[in-house]
Formats: sequence, C-alpha cells, structure tokens
Amino acid sequence: MTKQTGKKSTPRRQQAPEFRAEALALAEKVGVAKAAKELGLHESQLYSWRTKARVAQDRSEVEQEQAVEIARLKRQLAEQAEELAIVKKATYFAKSLK
Repeated sequence: MTKQTGKKSTPRRQQAPEFRAEALALAEKVGVAKAAKELGLHESQLYSWRTKARVAQDRSEVEQEQAVEIARLKRQLAEQAEELAIVKKATYFAKSLK
C-alpha cells in the first residue's frame, strides 16, 4: 500500500437524485460519452448510476409482485379460517344431536 504525499484529497461530491435522473435521461438521448462531457462527469459515473437505477427499478417491481402475492395469500387465509370455523360449528352441532 503506497501513501500519497503532497496531494490533498478532495471530498467526493454527492449529486442530488434529481440531477442523477436528469443526467441519465440526457445520456439516453445523446449517449453516455456526450452526456458525461456536457455535465463534467466521468462516463463510469453515469454507467454506475444507470446500473444502480436499473437494480432499484427491478427491486421495486419484485416488491410490487410480492405485495400482490401477500394480499392474495391473506385473502386465501381468511377464507380458509372462515371455512374452518364453519366446520367446527358443524361438528359441535353434530355431537349435540347424538
């Protein structure tokens, strides 16, 4: 591991999510290289943002699918609980008739 001497490290700039979204939209229109040059960014930064945005979008789609599945399973569970209650009442009355 080498130690740098004489250079001050500059803190990394954090870009706002709105800026990132606009930068990615520009990159889609004119290309990553041209967009990076216009915005004063490295191409790799735009590629990284694009990858992260796609992962987040995929994750949100998966979460939506899971929410739909959870709702379906809750309805099914409620129906089965109601059916079980009916069966329990029927067996109770069947025993009392004997």
